[in-house]
This record gives sequence, structure tokens and C-alpha cells, in this order.
Amino acid sequence: MATYIGKSWLSAVGKPVAISPRKLCSKKPINRWKESVRRHYSVNADCSSSHEGWSSMVGLEIHAQILSNTKLFSASKAEFMAPPNSLVSFFDASLPGTLPVLNRRCVEAGVLTALALSCSINMRSVFDRKHYFYADLPAGYQITQQRLPLAVDGQVHFNIFDERRKRPPSYRSVRIKQVQLEQDSGKSLHDEENAETLVDLNRAGVGLMELVTEPDLTNGTDSAALVRELQLLFQALGTCDGKMDEGSLRVDANVSVSRPGQPPGVRSEVKNINSVRFVKQAVDFEIKRHIKLLERGEKIQYETRSFDNSLGITVPMRDKEGKIDYRFMAEPNLPPLILHDNTTIHQSCQPLRAINVDALRDSLPELPRARRQRLADQYAMSLDVAYVLVNEPGLVEYFESVLQEDSTRYSKRVLNWLTTELLKHLNLNHISVSSSPLCASLFGELIDLMQRGTISAKTGKTLTAMIFDGDKRDLMEIIEENGWGLITDEDAIRQICEGIIKNSANTVEEYRRGNKKAINRLMGDVQKETQGRVEPGIAMATFKQLLESR
Repeated sequence: MATYIGKSWLSAVGKPVAISPRKLCSKKPINRWKESVRRHYSVNADCSSSHEGWSSMVGLEIHAQILSNTKLFSASKAEFMAPPNSLVSFFDASLPGTLPVLNRRCVEAGVLTALALSCSINMRSVFDRKHYFYADLPAGYQITQQRLPLAVDGQVHFNIFDERRKRPPSYRSVRIKQVQLEQDSGKSLHDEENAETLVDLNRAGVGLMELVTEPDLTNGTDSAALVRELQLLFQALGTCDGKMDEGSLRVDANVSVSRPGQPPGVRSEVKNINSVRFVKQAVDFEIKRHIKLLERGEKIQYETRSFDNSLGITVPMRDKEGKIDYRFMAEPNLPPLILHDNTTIHQSCQPLRAINVDALRDSLPELPRARRQRLADQYAMSLDVAYVLVNEPGLVEYFESVLQEDSTRYSKRVLNWLTTELLKHLNLNHISVSSSPLCASLFGELIDLMQRGTISAKTGKTLTAMIFDGDKRDLMEIIEENGWGLITDEDAIRQICEGIIKNSANTVEEYRRGNKKAINRLMGDVQKETQGRVEPGIAMATFKQLLESR
């Protein structure tokens, strides 16, 4: 295949094809064969079989793009959404005579990740060539670590949280078989209109960490929870941004089903799942599909499948009958990767350039699971609430910044407002904590106004909405201009309550007959009349005094 480097696509037959943005975004004609296959599997997707009497095993392969300025073996930049084929070096295009140069940052990221997963680090690892032929792999092989990877025998502990908080979190542990460094491939775009496959090599050679788990998972919920935990772990370490929608984190799921006590059944592999939600759906569907076929007396095919998120089903990609021989061989252009620790670093011929595993271990940040436990212990919050904080990047730092700014602020009030109002507006506006117009200091000021009784919670919600709508005025200026200050004068509140009682004879009579909940209607009336500005505690006490004294 001819190689073309420039701002155009490569066709699978070697012909450079310039594709305009309009053409790439144009509506493609329906592929009838593909549509009929999807329709067939949609119609036959009734996999509503009970799991009782069956045992399922799930293992994951997680491909995480390393956060690095350049690629694994070349000086080309590693950027998302750059113009097609604009970040391709001679090595990436596999031109003759080019040699790989290992990226130190990628190695350090791999070691950090392996340490965070409690892996045993191989102080000497090697690179291999994995041979297969595809249009987006110009060399005809991928440089990976098959025989002696960077790290082995790890473990990740995680909790499964019920989003509705009806059940306490459950604990899981999964073994990590190995962590290895490898190259990513290019990206293929199938142009059905012109019957061509277009190739973008920008991604070719970007550094990947591949994490292979043992088949310790049993269902889609476990699998999705593990992927989310790893996503948070990568982000905490700064080794991968975890953006599954951009392809920087991709998951392959290996699923097999058998009767309890029997050897594992024939497995199928679901490739390139690109969201946590889809991981759950794909794994659960595949388990049910296996069970349904086995209950019918049919055999499971050893095959590769993909997940169709529009239909919520898996469909065949290619079978694996007679396993593919990747013809692994040692990479002749790369020496073994030698790592050091504090005891051997002085023996290195270039100690300043050597990678010290002990130094990297000392630099490990607080990891998600430990952070959740610390928050629960330090601020007396449940693990479920701690999960919400840790799950949103930057929210823990925001929360602790608000409390550290003024130690008199009630952590429960801050936490409640944070996990309800702030998150609600962040989600509505599709922005992150770091981009929030309600900064930590302004948030703290808002909490203080409510805590001191200057404004009601209802007014606080209104002010929050105004800030997110772009109002940059001082909070007190807005409050005074609109007359939103909380009414706390007892005589003024008594006068308002007397008027409410006078006009609510039926409710008052109901209260005096024993229905004490009727007072809530009076509270609603006083809030309505004052537009939520009356101090509820004083108003409730005043109502009780007036009703009991008559």
C-alpha cells in the first residue's frame, strides 16, 4: 500500500483521497446488507433468560491512551481532532530506514499506573512485534509487550454504588494479569458511497497502556463499575484522560457462560466498547445471548463481536475459528527496557536519565478509593456521597476549598448544596467544575448568607441560577435591589402569621381537631405571601404559639 503523508486521507488501495468536511458530514446511503444483519439480530435479540443455574465469567482488556505530548516511538504530537494525516512522522508511516525511540513519559505513566494497581513491576521488560495486516497499520505489525510485559499480578479494589442509594455499596476485587505498553493503530473510515476505506494515521503510534484482567467479573454491573474506577484512577494519576467518547479509553470484553462447577464455556469477545454504560449493556446482553443459545442446545461460536449501541445488542464482526497466528517475535530495533530502584539507580551508566520505580512510587497521589474513605471519615459523610464527590473531577478540591476558607461553615450544609444545586446547574449547562461561574469563594459567600439567616434557601437557589445565567453583580447588591433579605423580626412575622390564620379558618379548625400536619399548609401560605423570605423556624414557632393559645 502506498503511503501518503499530508492533509488528506489514504485509501486502502494506496490512492490519496482528499475529502472535504462537507463530504465527511454528508448523509451516507444505507448499507442494505448491514441493515438486514442489524434487523435480524434485533428481531432475535430476545435474550430474556434467567441466570439461575448458570455461571458467567467476564474478563476485560482496557486500552488507555497515555497522556503524553508525543507518541510512543516517534516525536510526532499526540493530539485529538487534528486534521487527518497531519501528525504523521516517517516512522509512523513505516518508511524504510526509520527506527523507534522510546518515549520516557510513556514508560513513567505505565509504571505509575501499574504501581497504583499494586502490580509487580518487571525491572526488565521487552518489546515484541505482533503481526497482522490491516490498512491502518502501515508496518504490518504492532510493537507491544507480549512475552515479558511492564508489570504483572496486580489487583484493583472497588465498590459498586447503587445510584438510587437504596442499597449500601458492595465491595469487589479483580486481579490484573498484566500491564503492557504498545502502539495504537490508525483510524479507518469506511466510505460506503465510493466503496473505499480511508485511513487517518494521526493516531498510529500513540502510546497505549493495555490492562488485562483475569476473568473475575460476573456481569455487566461489575464490569462497568470496574471501568469507571479505572477511569477515575487514570485521571487521578494523570496518565490517561479517560475520555471514552474520544477513543482515549476503549474496552474489549471477553464473556463465557457455563454450568456451575463445569469448565468455562467457549468465549466471545466484544470489541471497542466506548462508554461505561455500553460496557454494562454489552456484557449483560452477551451473557443472556450465551444462555439462550445453550438452553436451545446450540453451540457458542468462538468469535469477535461489536456492540450496536443504537439497538443495545452485539453483532458479529468476524469469527476466530482456528485462532489467528500473530507470529510474535522480539522487536529487533529496541533493547530491553531496564528500570531501577533506590538500590540499583547508582549502578546505571546514566543515573539522571534512568527511571526510578521507588521515586515514582513516592509520587503517587491520593487514589479514588482512598480518597472516598478519607472523605467519609473526615467529614462524617456516607460512602455514597463521597462517591458523588470523587466521581466529578475537581469537586473534592472545590468542596475542601470552601471549608478551608472559613472553618465556621457547616460541612453538611456545604455538601448538600454542592451535590444538589451546584451539580444540577453544572449538568444543565454541560460544564465542568473548573469552568463553573460559581467559584469556590462565591459559593462560600452564598452558604454564609444562608447560614446567617440573611437569605432563605429558596433565594439561594434563585441567586445560583442567576450566577449561572451570567449575572456578575455582588450578591448583596442583587439581594438589596430585589428586597430578598430574610424576614427575621419576630413582631413582623407574628403580624403576617395572624393574617394567615384569620383567612384560613378551615385549616385552623382541622389543626385543632388533631390534624397537626395542617400547620404545613399555613407554612406554605406564609412562604407564598412573603415569596419565601420569612425565616421558617420563627414562623413555625409563631404559628404553634398562636394556634395553641386560642
